[in-house]
Amino acid sequence: MRRRRLRFSGHLLLLQLAVIGAVVVVGFGLFGLVLARQLSAEYGQRALAIARSTAQDPELRAAVAQWSQRDDAGPSTTAALADGIVQRDAELVRARTSALFVVVTDDRGIRLAHPNPAELGRPVSTDPSEALAGREEIVQQTGTLGESARAKVPVFGPAGSTTDGVVVGAVSVGIDMEEIAAALWSDLRLAGLFAAGAIGLGVVASVLLSRRLRRLTLGLEPEDLAVLASEHEAVLGGIADGVLAVDARGTIRVANDEARRLFDVPLQPGTPLDDAGLPAAVVAQLRRPGAEPATGPLHALAAGRVVVCVVRPVIRDGRPLGRVLSARDRTDVELLTRQLDAVQTVSTALRAQRHEFANRLHVVHGLLRLEHTDEAEEYVRTLLGSGPLATLLLGLETVTDPSIQAFLSAKAAHFRERSVTLRVGPQTWLPCTIADQVAVTTVLGNLLDNASDAAATIPDGWVEVELLVDDRQLFVTVSDSGPGVPEVLRHRLFDEGVTGHPDLDGTAATDGSGRGLGLALVRQVARALRGDVWLAHAGGEGSGATFVARLPDVLQTGTSEYLTQKGAVQ
Repeated sequence: MRRRRLRFSGHLLLLQLAVIGAVVVVGFGLFGLVLARQLSAEYGQRALAIARSTAQDPELRAAVAQWSQRDDAGPSTTAALADGIVQRDAELVRARTSALFVVVTDDRGIRLAHPNPAELGRPVSTDPSEALAGREEIVQQTGTLGESARAKVPVFGPAGSTTDGVVVGAVSVGIDMEEIAAALWSDLRLAGLFAAGAIGLGVVASVLLSRRLRRLTLGLEPEDLAVLASEHEAVLGGIADGVLAVDARGTIRVANDEARRLFDVPLQPGTPLDDAGLPAAVVAQLRRPGAEPATGPLHALAAGRVVVCVVRPVIRDGRPLGRVLSARDRTDVELLTRQLDAVQTVSTALRAQRHEFANRLHVVHGLLRLEHTDEAEEYVRTLLGSGPLATLLLGLETVTDPSIQAFLSAKAAHFRERSVTLRVGPQTWLPCTIADQVAVTTVLGNLLDNASDAAATIPDGWVEVELLVDDRQLFVTVSDSGPGVPEVLRHRLFDEGVTGHPDLDGTAATDGSGRGLGLALVRQVARALRGDVWLAHAGGEGSGATFVARLPDVLQTGTSEYLTQKGAVQ
């Protein structure tokens, strides 16, 4: 049977418990060592205090001085020592202080007092030289009564006697090490309770931390996260769409290079949406609360591009995690669509004219076959002033660029279907070809379409366009006979999502449907060329609106020399 592999969170929990246990054990051991030394020192000081007070007893000092002057001190004197003052006082002190022993010696180290009377009159079992030399000593030694912490102090002769200030003996007081050990274990048991509490608290904290880790990583293991990270980079870098992900708090978490290119902003992870520099309509969609379903495609204008965005919520285990936006550049598609519409308009117009022209050729052919030459000549003369040949725009000969000529001709045919007349202004002068035809047709087409919408609302509407070259700059002026721009929209007419389309009764379209992008796109294209577009005349009182666009550096190279030569000839 295959053994189940322990999860990373389990490994982490075991490691935390091991670290906590090791820290507590080492700390407890150090505490015990320090406590043992501290207790030994404390009991040594206690023994020293007892020994000092005993050695300062005048009666005991006098008795010890007397025994020190005798030469017959020895085993024969044991009975006398047992009933002597020194033994009595030492035993009283031992009983009162619960010391292991209180031993008094003369200046030769002979015991004058001892808990065991059989040891009286014998030399002490440990070295008394420090005390007999007049120095105090605290030491841990093993004697006839076992191991103890003991203090030894000198006994000086009584005051006023011949031995005053002379060391006549010593007092040794010992505290049983078993008593010290009992106090140590009592303190260690209390410390052990705290240590156990610390381990228990550490276990609880480790378990809670492990659960929180699993919750934050959505139950994924580190190797799973590593695979996700590599796949995340590969996917984000490999797809053609721009991808932007925000969390539930509205903070950017993921953005690929394509999204940064489309919106022309850094989009660094951790940046709040309000500080990211994204279009307002995009921010509004990304801030939709909770797990509301995705809306339809959102058209936004960013960095001179028409961007189509789709926003979807991200939900895991019923919990909303944020939203993901996918964006695609539709600028090229929009421009191609506009150009295809122009070609289709021209094609439709040419088919209609071909049919009409074929019918008129039949008339000419019939007149010639019947030898009515005068009638045929008059009929042809009539055709020269009307019909297909009259459909050319008056003044279009001042426009040299063939693409602009075809574009304006197609627009004229399309406008006639809407009962709108397109006119070429008298100041039109374009004696050279256009280098950036996409930018020029984008600006010109949007302005003409908006003017056509306005002029179509009144009978016999017209749109007038002027193209004028001045110092390598192309000026485009478009006027119409419509009702003009409503006053409420004049200050924000070039904002994204705002339109003055008559169908909307002069209101702003901010639903992301694609309306209200034309003028905003025109301004961005013009400013990208270091030019601009503005509302020269808002209209009203029987006159329509007039828009002017300034487009630098859109003419073919050599235009300046050509214009200079033309000016010299003229």
